Formats: sequence, C-alpha cells, structure tokens
Amino acid sequence: QVQLVESGGGLVQPGGSLRLSCKASGSIVSVNAMAWYRQAPGKERELVAQITSGGSTNYADSVKGRFTISRDNAKNTVHLEMNSLKPEDTAVYYCNARGVVTSAGYRMDCWGGGTLVTVSS
Repeated sequence: QVQLVESGGGLVQPGGSLRLSCKASGSIVSVNAMAWYRQAPGKERELVAQITSGGSTNYADSVKGRFTISRDNAKNTVHLEMNSLKPEDTAVYYCNARGVVTSAGYRMDCWGGGTLVTVSS
C-alpha cells in the first residue's frame, strides 16, 4: 500500500511564503512524476506544478515565477516553495504521484489527502 502525506499548509498574509512537503511511503520501487494540484472552493482541481523523475518541471501560468517545485527521489518526497502568495492562491493543495511502481509489481497513481493554504490579511 502506498500513502502520500502532505504537510506545511496554513494561514499566511498576502506577499508571504509557505513551503509544502509531501512524502510517499510504502513498498515503493520508483515514482515517475510528482505534482501538486489545488482546488479552491467552487472550482475544479487544477495542476499547479509537476516534476519528473529526471527533474523536468512545468508550472501553471498563474504561479510561474512565484512557486518552485523540487523533489528528493531517494526519499520519495516532493516540495512546493510558494512565494509572493496572493489571496487567489487560497485552496486545498493535493500531492499527486504518477507511475508509482511497488515491490509487488503494481503500477498506480496516488493522491494525498490535501493540505489547506489560506492567504488572507
């Protein structure tokens, strides 16, 4: 069984910073891409940033230049550094791992339970 657990959400003022972390645990052999999505109230879930096992990244236009995604392949961990936060960044942020291969030979995509980020004065 594979689990993703996020941490680092909270309340921050506009212009502030937060760092989200997500760790994948279980009998994991490898993980292809890891990503962060977010879902604001009344809106659909959207991709924020993703990073491949080789380190290639892509970002939503709305966060380019403000957010940075990084990962530690050895620890199956992904981080999202968020700077210059805006009220419109308020959402539940979800970690996603794609192409997870387990020691039993299964291949799956996994989601974390989400962490709330609130940007407000």
